[in-house]
Amino acid sequence: MPRLSNFEGTSMRKARSVIIWAVVSLCMIVLITLPVNLQTQLITSITVVTVMALIKILKGEGTWRLVALAFGTSIVLRYVYWRTTNTLPPLNQPENFIPGLLLYLAEMYSVAMLALSLFIVATPLPSRPSRAANPGRLPHVDVFVPSYNEDAGLLGNTLAAAKAMDYPAEKLHVWLLDDGGTLQKRNSGKLLEAQAAAARHIELKQLCDDLDVHYLTRDRNEHAKAGNLNNGMKHSTGELIAVFDADHAPARDFLLETVGYFEDDPKLFLVQTPHFFINPDPLERNLRTFDKMPSENEMFYGIIQRGLDKWNAAFFCGSAAVLSRKALESQNGFSGISITEDCETALALHGSGWNSIYVDKPLIAGLQPATFASFIGQRSRWAQGMMQILRFRFPLLKRGLTIPQRFCYMSSTLFWLFPFPRTIFLFAPLFYLFFDLEIFTASGGEFLAYTLAYMLVNLMMQNYLYGSFRWPWISELYEYVQTVHLLPAVVSVMLNPRKPTFKVTAKDESIAVSRLSEISRPFFVIFAVQIVALIITIYKIYAEPYKADVTLVVGGWNVINLIMAGCALGVVSERGERALSRRVRVNRRCEFGVNGKWYAASIEDVSVHGARLHIFNKQLDEMLVGALGEIRFRPYSGAELETLPLIVRNIEPSGDISNVGCQYVPKSALDHRLIADLMFANSDQWTEFQASRRRNPGLIRGTIWFLGLSLYQTSRGLIYFFRSMRPEREAQQKAAKVNAG
Repeated sequence: MPRLSNFEGTSMRKARSVIIWAVVSLCMIVLITLPVNLQTQLITSITVVTVMALIKILKGEGTWRLVALAFGTSIVLRYVYWRTTNTLPPLNQPENFIPGLLLYLAEMYSVAMLALSLFIVATPLPSRPSRAANPGRLPHVDVFVPSYNEDAGLLGNTLAAAKAMDYPAEKLHVWLLDDGGTLQKRNSGKLLEAQAAAARHIELKQLCDDLDVHYLTRDRNEHAKAGNLNNGMKHSTGELIAVFDADHAPARDFLLETVGYFEDDPKLFLVQTPHFFINPDPLERNLRTFDKMPSENEMFYGIIQRGLDKWNAAFFCGSAAVLSRKALESQNGFSGISITEDCETALALHGSGWNSIYVDKPLIAGLQPATFASFIGQRSRWAQGMMQILRFRFPLLKRGLTIPQRFCYMSSTLFWLFPFPRTIFLFAPLFYLFFDLEIFTASGGEFLAYTLAYMLVNLMMQNYLYGSFRWPWISELYEYVQTVHLLPAVVSVMLNPRKPTFKVTAKDESIAVSRLSEISRPFFVIFAVQIVALIITIYKIYAEPYKADVTLVVGGWNVINLIMAGCALGVVSERGERALSRRVRVNRRCEFGVNGKWYAASIEDVSVHGARLHIFNKQLDEMLVGALGEIRFRPYSGAELETLPLIVRNIEPSGDISNVGCQYVPKSALDHRLIADLMFANSDQWTEFQASRRRNPGLIRGTIWFLGLSLYQTSRGLIYFFRSMRPEREAQQKAAKVNAG
C-alpha cells in the first residue's frame, strides 16, 4: 500500500481528533441534560465526590488527576444546566427576578473562571531545569532599577546586590532610573517639594558614584514607570534588559539562571522569574501565617505562571525579569496606555509573534506592603490596570495571539472582576432573610443534591489544581477583604478608563503600635449586619417552620459569609512590630570584633538593618552594649574576608553562647555590598523557605483550621475595635467637661 504523506497523515489525525471530541461532547451534553429524579441526582453527586476523594487520598497523579477533574467538571456542568433551567424566578416578579438574575450571572462568572483555570493549570509545565549561559557568548545586560520615592538605604542595598551579580563586570551595566529627582520636580513651584527633589538628586548621584552604577533621571515625569524605563532604553545599549523594582534585590545567580535561554530562541522576548517576598503581607502578618502557610502570590508564581508558560503566555510582571531590547524596540519600548505597563507590554509582544519563558526559581527577594491600606492601594492599581487592558486591548480579539494565549490573557484580566460576584454572594442571602425575596427557587433537597455537591466539588477541584500552594478558603478570604475597596475602584475605571494614574506602592513600612486600619470601618459594619441576619434566621426557623428547609439553607450561606467576615476583622486589626524589618534565618561563620578583641561567631539571622550573632564566649561583657564593633566574613563571591562595621544593641547570655543583636553602620559602598551579600546573595535560602511552607492540609483539616482561625480573629478584631473606641469616649468626655465649664 502507498504510504501517506506527512500532510495527509496530519490531516487524518486532526480529523480523528475532531471526531473524538465531537462524540465526547455529544455524550457529555446528553449526560448533563438527562432528566433524573432528585434521589438519582443525589446518589450521583455522592458517588462523584467519593471517587474524587479516593483519587486524592491515593495521591493519583497524571491521568488520574485528569479523571478526577473530569468527574468534577460533570457535576459543575450538571449544576449549570439545572441552575439555568429550573431555579430562576419568573419574569413577572421583577423584585425576585432582577436580584435572582444577578446572582445567576455571578455564579456563571465563577464557572467561567473555573473553566479557564482548568484550561490553564490542569497540566502545568514542570519547573524548567537550570539553563546555564555559555560563558563565551554572554550578552551585555543593562539592569534597570526604576525609583520614585524610595529611601537611599533601600536603593543602596538593591543596587549593591545588582552590581554583585555573578556576571562579567564589563558586560553588566546597572542603572538607577530616578523619577523622584526629575528636573520637573526640582523646579517645582512648591518649595518643599523642590528642595526634597534636589536633595534626593544629589544624594542618589553620590550613592551611584560610590557603588559604580549609572544614575539617570529625566526632565519630566511622563507615562510613569513605562516612561522611566523607556528613558533608560534611550541611554543604554545592552542586548538584554533586566528590570528590578527598587525593593527587589537579586541573588548572585540571577543572570546566570536567565540569560542563557535567549541563546535558544531568537524570538524570545522575556524570561520572567517569581517575586519572592521576605516580609509578610498584611493578611499573613496579622493572621500570623507567614512561616507556616504559602503566601498568596505563590499560587500565581508557583502554578498559574507555569500553566501560562505551557501556552507561551507567561507575562511580564514588572520586575525580576530579563527582556530583549530588540523585541522591545519592535514595539517602541514599554507600553504605557494602562497603569499595568508590564502585562500590557507582554500582550503587545505576544501579539507580534514573540515568545516568553517562565523560570520557577526565586532569584530575587523583595518587600510587599506592610499596612492593609497600602496593600489595598497596590491591588487597586493592579485591578484598574487590568480593566484598562480589557477595555483598550481586549485580548480575546487581539490580532496575532494564538487561541490559547487569548484564553490566558482573558483569564488574567477577567479575574479582577471578582469584586462584583463577591459582593453579590455577600448580599444575596440577605435579600431572603431581610426582605423575604425568593431569588433562588429550589427546595432544601434540591440544594443538597445540586448546590452543595457543586460547592464541594468546586473546593475539591481547587485543591487538585493548587494543592500545597493554596490552602482551603484562603482565596475566598483574600478576595473578600479586597472586594470592599476594590469594587468602587473597578467601577470607577469602567466609567472612565483613562482616569486612573500610576501610584507607587509604599516600601519598607512598619507599624510601631497595634491599631485598627484606617480603612477598616466597612468590615465591622458588614459583620454587624450579618449578626443581625443570623438572629433573623433563628427567628424565621421557629416562626415559619413550613419554610425551615429553605431558611436553613440561606442561613447556612449567611453563616459562611459571617465566618469570612469575622476572619477579616483580624486582617484589618494591624499588629504592632518592634522590628524595623523582617529577619531571615542564615547560618554563616564569621568573626566578631569589639574593643580590639576577636571572637569566633556565627551569623544566625539578618535583616537589611542588622544581624543577630552567636558568640562562642560566655564571658562576653554586657557593658559592650552601645559599643562599635565589626564582623568579618567571606562573601559568596569567594573573595577574601571582608569587614562590616556595626554597633552592639543587646547581649543575651545563653549557656556557653552569647546572643548579640547588632545594627549595621554602613560607611561606604563596600558596606552596602556586604549587607546585600548577607541578605540577598544566596537564592537557595528562598527556595528552601518556600518548600518549608508548601504542604497541603487537605479539604477537611484545612476547613477545620480555617474555622478555628476565624473564631480567634473575630475575637481579636472585636477587642481592637472596642479599644479604639476608648480614645473617642475619652475625647467626648473631655469635650463635655469643657463645655460644662
